[in-house]
Amino acid sequence: KVKDNMFVVILLLLYQHSGEGICHNVSRPNIVMVMSDAFDGRLTFEPGSKVVQLPYINYVRQLGSTFLNAYTNSPICCPSRAAMWSGRFVHLTQSWNNYKCLDANATTWMDLLERNGYLTKMMGKLDYTSGSHSVSNRVEAWTRDVQFLLRQEGRPVAQLVGNTSTVRVMQKDWETTDKATQWIQQAAASSRQPFALYLGLNLPHTYRTESLGPTAGGSTFRTSPYWLKKVSSEVISVPKWLPMEAMHPVDYYSTFTKNCSGDFTVEEVKNIRAFYYAMCAEADAMLGQVISALRETGLLSNTVVIFTSDHGELAMEHRQFYKMSMFEGSSHVPLLIMGPGLMSGLQVNQLVSLVDLYPTVLEITDISPVGNLSGHSLLPLVTGAFSKRQHPDWVLSEYHGCNVNASTYMLRSGRWKYITYADGLTVRPQLFDLTVDKDELHNVALKFPDVHARLDKLLLSIVDYPEVSTAVHVYNKQAFTEWRKSLEGNYSRVIAELRWHVDWQKDVLANERAVDEWLSEEKVLLWM
Repeated sequence: KVKDNMFVVILLLLYQHSGEGICHNVSRPNIVMVMSDAFDGRLTFEPGSKVVQLPYINYVRQLGSTFLNAYTNSPICCPSRAAMWSGRFVHLTQSWNNYKCLDANATTWMDLLERNGYLTKMMGKLDYTSGSHSVSNRVEAWTRDVQFLLRQEGRPVAQLVGNTSTVRVMQKDWETTDKATQWIQQAAASSRQPFALYLGLNLPHTYRTESLGPTAGGSTFRTSPYWLKKVSSEVISVPKWLPMEAMHPVDYYSTFTKNCSGDFTVEEVKNIRAFYYAMCAEADAMLGQVISALRETGLLSNTVVIFTSDHGELAMEHRQFYKMSMFEGSSHVPLLIMGPGLMSGLQVNQLVSLVDLYPTVLEITDISPVGNLSGHSLLPLVTGAFSKRQHPDWVLSEYHGCNVNASTYMLRSGRWKYITYADGLTVRPQLFDLTVDKDELHNVALKFPDVHARLDKLLLSIVDYPEVSTAVHVYNKQAFTEWRKSLEGNYSRVIAELRWHVDWQKDVLANERAVDEWLSEEKVLLWM
């Protein structure tokens, strides 16, 4: 701990004496974005920051700006990244699930930087185009309306590996980070062009549970004693849970399909949370290695560094792990920005989301955007400069993938979080007052009908969500039907071997019949 803190202090002093700059100086600023996976944004400011040592995030926080209310536009990997890279909401790009996202030739902000004279490099987890992720993942998304209830994940577990000197637990991420720092030291340092580097990390995403076989999902929180020492165990909270019978029906479906409906001891829950925080500390160290490379090469003083994540991690809040939820642990992401001409030590309360990064990067680099964007530049918020285009006082997030049995739409505005489903009528909405209900346990939609009506009207002015929900339902049926036809005589065997195989095998015929009945329906039927 002392060693890490001393190193950060040295970095701070060196940065402060490395020369002042502005974003539009003679040499256009470099851009470095580090995007983690499943990082809870609440850990980047108090009180969440007290639970785990994140010295390099703290370094960026001291020298830059921290957004206290930053959200994903879709709480799952591929659609979220599609929004970040395109600057457009997922319903506009039809990024419905981890399999259906952007076309391979979609124009990203990195493409525009390259066209305008930047040396560019994208490394690590990209995950924003269609066609990736497991067969199980896509089939579970397509069949979310089928009237069966099957566990799709392994039970969340904590796994300790190595010893007090084991630093590199997530080898793949470290190898990618090594390559990124080498690129900075060689290609970027010797280039006469400004550069843009994107580093995508897998951490702190859970690891695949290998004991469950080749189709298993990621339900293992893995770390070493080295990283566990960075966690303040006495500060770890045990989240409050509603009884299963009192849950909202969509949350019930999520809890069951994520294999979290069984009993968990307090020790199990605290361990899962501790291991998750330790995984965040390991990701923080990778950010630190990138910052150190920039400093050592003399590039840091003219580089804008952005740290964020595609979504968060529930870590047993609301009796769930993973993401796919509009609750804060899943939807609230980190967003920190530092660089020449940007304010230091600033905490920004403005509601923002990942689609805002596209116009922000373009304004920093003085490049004109192409097409209509959903986001707004964050630059005025971190420079104090006047902006002709006022930032909206709301953010939108939506979800159409697996582990949730209805298209979900979340609108954050002021103190309120409004969540509605499907057509807005079939499934009851949720409304939380985050100023008095930070745990999001009290749905007050019936208590505040005027607020409910006002936010629903605002949401409908942004997106015709009943129409979008219908479009997703039609897509799911078409995609599933094409997949089933492609299997020919192997369909029954393949679908029975997916991640839900344990529950599927309990009544194969009933499950196949439920799928057939769903495919034969003429209209959207929700079974909640």
